[in-house]
Amino acid sequence: MLEELARREATVRQRIEEIREQITALTSRLEDEQDRLSRLTITRETVEEILGEAAGPVGEPVETAEIAGVGAAGAAPRTSICGRCASSSRRITPARTRPQEHPQLRAIAAESSSEP
Repeated sequence: MLEELARREATVRQRIEEIREQITALTSRLEDEQDRLSRLTITRETVEEILGEAAGPVGEPVETAEIAGVGAAGAAPRTSICGRCASSSRRITPARTRPQEHPQLRAIAAESSSEP
């Protein structure tokens, strides 16, 4: 009887250790996903800001968006609407405009990736 109790106790201890290992692995995965969500949120907010600026009146200069911690000091102001947007009578919103379809957004992304 005592041997059976000892065997069951050892089995439960082993399961506890396995669960602790799973918790450690899941905690690491959770932190990774939280970091990924944070980066995606920042990216979405930046895109919304850029597209929001692009929806302003034609020819009105707008401030350069800060991208990845790079300040706008000394940067030339950008035109607020590209040719594609200026020819459209609708306001551009992030839900209706994909970045690959927006030339100004592509140009800004290209500039920011080539900066030191």
